[in-house]
Amino acid sequence: MTSEQNFASRVGSEIDGARVREFALRMTSWRSETGTVGESTFANRLYELLQEIPYFQQNPDDLRLVASHGDPLTHNVVALVRGTGKRTLALAGHFDTVSTDNYHDLKDLSCESLALKDALIKDLSARDDRSEQEERALQDLLSGDFLPGRGLLDMKSGLAVAVACIEKFAADADRKGNLMFVSTPDEERESRGMRSMRDAFPSLVDDLGIEIEAGVNLDVTSDQGDGSEGRAVYAGTIGKLLPFALVIGCSSHASYPYEGVSAQAMGAGILARLEGNASLADKDENDVSPPPICLEAKDLRSGYEVTTPERFWIAFNWLYHAMSADELFARFTQEVIIGATEAVEKFSAASVEYSRLVGRSAGATPARPRIVTFKELKAAAGRAFGDGFEAVYRTKEQELAHIDNPLVLTRELTEWLVSIARVSGPAIVIGFAGLHYPSSRLRMSDRNDRLLFQAIEEARAGLGNDPSRSIVWKPHFQGISDMSFLGLAASGSTVVSENTPISRLIDLPPANAKSFPTVNLGPWGREFHQKLERVHAPYAFEVLPGLVMDITRTFLGDNSTEA
Repeated sequence: MTSEQNFASRVGSEIDGARVREFALRMTSWRSETGTVGESTFANRLYELLQEIPYFQQNPDDLRLVASHGDPLTHNVVALVRGTGKRTLALAGHFDTVSTDNYHDLKDLSCESLALKDALIKDLSARDDRSEQEERALQDLLSGDFLPGRGLLDMKSGLAVAVACIEKFAADADRKGNLMFVSTPDEERESRGMRSMRDAFPSLVDDLGIEIEAGVNLDVTSDQGDGSEGRAVYAGTIGKLLPFALVIGCSSHASYPYEGVSAQAMGAGILARLEGNASLADKDENDVSPPPICLEAKDLRSGYEVTTPERFWIAFNWLYHAMSADELFARFTQEVIIGATEAVEKFSAASVEYSRLVGRSAGATPARPRIVTFKELKAAAGRAFGDGFEAVYRTKEQELAHIDNPLVLTRELTEWLVSIARVSGPAIVIGFAGLHYPSSRLRMSDRNDRLLFQAIEEARAGLGNDPSRSIVWKPHFQGISDMSFLGLAASGSTVVSENTPISRLIDLPPANAKSFPTVNLGPWGREFHQKLERVHAPYAFEVLPGLVMDITRTFLGDNSTEA
C-alpha cells in the first residue's frame, strides 16, 4: 500500500478522537508563552508536525512559514490542502499562551497535561478548605471529562482540531475546493501574528492561486455549567477600544484648596459618569455589549507633598459591536466633559459656601474644563517644539519601547507632550491607549456569508437532538481575539489612528486586504488563563472535529443551488 492508502486506512471514515487528543497534548507540551523563545520556536515544531502528513511530503510548497514580528523572529504557519478550483475555507488559531507563573509550585508541570492532572487532583483532594471553584475543578478532573494544562484550552485543542481536519481532508481523494490552516503567534498581547498574516494574504493567495471565501476561528469559550452555552458558534466578534483621559487640574496648597482646581475631583466625576454605566452599553436588536469599565485610575505624582496633584489619569475598557469607533469616541468625549464640568461646578459651589463661612473669598471661580484630543495635543507640541519634532517623537518612543504595558507607555508619551505643549488646566487630554480590535458579523446580504451560515446550519442539524452535543448560535464572540483581523478588510478608523500615541498599536490594513466572512467555533472549558484551566475533552476531541469537517465539506461543495 502507498503511504496515502496506509494513512486513509488509519484515519477511517471519521476523525479519530484519540488522534485529535494526541495532537492537542503534543502541542500543549511545547511551551509557547507570548514573547518567549518558546513562542518563536513553536512554528517550526508545528511545521514539522504537519510534514508528517503524506500530502505535505508530496506537496511541500503548500506548507509555508510566513514571517511575523519580534526578535527572535516569530512566524505564522500556513498549510494548504488542494482539492479542486480556487474556493478555499481557512481554519485559524493562535499558538501563543499566557504565562505559566500562576501555577506556582506546579509550574514545571503546567504544560504536561496528564501529569498536571494527577498533581492537581492530589493537591485539591488534600485540602479541606476548597473553594466552590476548586471543588468544581476537582470533580471535573475526577470525572475524566476534563484535561488541564496551560494552553490546552486556549487554544491548542482548537489547533489540534484544525490539524486533524487538514489531515482528514487530505485523505479524501474526492475532495472539492481547498482547505487552509493558519496558525499565528501573539494573539494574547497585540495580535501581531494575525495582523501580519492579514497583510500577507493578498500576495500569498495570488502565489497559491486560491481565493479564501470564508474562515472559521477555533478559539475557546467558557461555560461554568453543562456546556450548553460553551458549545456555540459565534456569527461575529465584539470590538474593543481603550479610551483614556489625562486630567490636568491646577495645584493648590492643601490649606487653600479653592485657589486651584482639583484634578482628582474631575477624574472622579469622569469615573462616575462612565464606570459600569449600563446606559452606555452598545446594543442592537441582536446583542448587548458590556458597558465601559475602568482599568486604571491614579494621580501621577511620585512623591509626597502638601500640594494637591496636578494630573490624574484614567483608562477604560469599552467593548462594542454595533456602533463605530468614531461614535464611541464621540460618546466618550461627551461623558468626559459632562463629568469633569459637573465636578468643577460642584467644587466651585463648595468654594462659594466656604467663602460665606469664613467671610472672605476662598478662591477665584475656575474656568470651564476643556477637551484636548491627543491629535490636538501632538499638533500643539509640534508647534511649540519646532522643526524636527516628528523625529524627536520617534526617538522618545524608542527610548520607552521597553515598557510592555500600553497604559503606562501611553501615559508617559502623553505627559511628555503635555509638558512640551505647556497645557494648563483645567483640561482633559483624551485618546486611545491600546490596539483597536474591530467588531465583525455575518452579513446575510453577502453570498459567502449566507453559504457559511447554511453550511453550519446543516452541520448543526446533523448532530441530531442529543442535548449533550447540540450547539447554539450566538451573535458575538465576547472575548478579544484574532477574529477581529481574520477576513476583516475594513480600513482603520482615522479617529483611532490619529489619537493613539503608540505607533505600533496603530493598525492600518492594506488597501488590498482580503475580505471574507468569519465565525468562531471552538472547544469549551473552564477558567482559561488560570491555574485550573481545563478543556472539556469529549466535545473538543470527539464532536468538534467532525462538526468542522462537515462544515468544510458543505461549504466547499457545489453551492450553485443556493436558496
